[in-house]
Amino acid sequence: MLFAVRMDVDIPRDLDPAVRDETVAREKAYSQQLQRAGEWRHIWRVVGQYSNISVFDVASNERLHEILWGLPLFPYMTIEVTPLATHPSAV
Repeated sequence: MLFAVRMDVDIPRDLDPAVRDETVAREKAYSQQLQRAGEWRHIWRVVGQYSNISVFDVASNERLHEILWGLPLFPYMTIEVTPLATHPSAV
């Protein structure tokens, strides 16, 4: 199942810098693991924002939910999920 997911990150400015750095490092490792596994198919930065638009290819809604809730930055995110279907004009 394919999903487009927009993630807008808003880390509190008063968060301890060491906690911030450690959380961001865990986020990067987690996302790269999922990319290598093929579940996180694409990730694009939204220019000028601490946001991304990603495409996930997962077995179920529940799996996507598990992935998103497992993101170390999840507590600081606003997430919008859009299910995708094949377009009849796609080559």
